[in-house]
Amino acid sequence: MSRVRSKRNLATEQRLVALFRKNSVIGWRRNYPLFGKPDFVFPKKKIAVFVDGEFWHGHPTRGQIPKTNKEFWLEKIAKNKKRDRLVNRTLKEKGWIVIRIWQHQLKDNGWLRKIKKAFKDAEKI
Repeated sequence: MSRVRSKRNLATEQRLVALFRKNSVIGWRRNYPLFGKPDFVFPKKKIAVFVDGEFWHGHPTRGQIPKTNKEFWLEKIAKNKKRDRLVNRTLKEKGWIVIRIWQHQLKDNGWLRKIKKAFKDAEKI
């Protein structure tokens, strides 16, 4: 687990960069100085995108807890979920649209539907 990188993760962030480019999604930025450190930000639309791994963010069916040191991992993932809720709430209070994409949604068009919906919602504001 110590080898899992928090930035430039090929399975999540780098994959979404490739999908953005393939689908001509423009206007996104990385490393944007915003609370919660979103993976991608569309500053003009005030959209923050987080790409969450099933394990680290506790997906209800896909996130499996290791059998060894189970209490540690349950506590760790619970803290991650609590922090995610705080980040979502804080950004929404500041007028941002928050999108959370599960890692497995990068394999189908689940991520694209969420992005398109967020762009439509941003137009209404």
